[in-house]
Order: sequence, then structure tokens, then C-alpha cells
Amino acid sequence: VQLQASGGGLVQAGGSLRLSCTASGRTFSSSAMGWFRQAPGKEREFVAAINWSGGSTNYADSVKGRFTISRDNAKNTVYLQMNSLKLEDTAVYYCAPGKGWPRPSFGSTGQGTLVTVSS
Repeated sequence: VQLQASGGGLVQAGGSLRLSCTASGRTFSSSAMGWFRQAPGKEREFVAAINWSGGSTNYADSVKGRFTISRDNAKNTVYLQMNSLKLEDTAVYYCAPGKGWPRPSFGSTGQGTLVTVSS
């Protein structure tokens, strides 16, 4: 599976961005999907996950109430709507496929997209 994240950019604190991640291959619609991020000098951390149908989601405490993960299986795409962005949300964001639910085992991430939140 090849993954391509997009939609990152520069945004002011309090603003919004929507990230997309498009996957190749025929297993997308049967896989959980997750978003991760890595800030400069920090380890990669979990952000959000969604099950294969889109009917169940999980979020890191740091983004609950601000971020929303969704998916469109017809387009092989998972989204991350990010609202009320904070400086600490600055990071490279990646998506990855997962197996199992509600605690997916995630595979390799694809190319990420940079989100920079400014004051």
C-alpha cells in the first residue's frame, strides 16, 4: 500500500486545516486507518484512528474535540479535519493502515505533510 498525505501548510493559531491521505491498493476499505504526527525533536505520536467502515473513531487526548477523522472508501481516502489549531500542533502528519479494532496494529506510514501553526 502506498500512502500520500496532503493538505498541510501554514496557518495561524485558532485556524483550521483539512488533511487528506490517499492510499493505493484494494485493501483500503477493509483496513482501519490512523493519523500520526512528529514534531521537531520529538517522537512520532498517535493522533487519531478510524475503523474500516468509519463508524468508530479514537483520538489522542491532546486533539479530542478539535480534530475529526473521517474516510471515504470510494475514494480510498482518509481525512483529518483540524480546528482550533495550537502552536503545539506543528508537526509532520502521516497516515498509516491498521489491522484490528479498537486497538489497531499500524503498518508503515507514507510520505507526510507539514503543518505549521504560527502565533
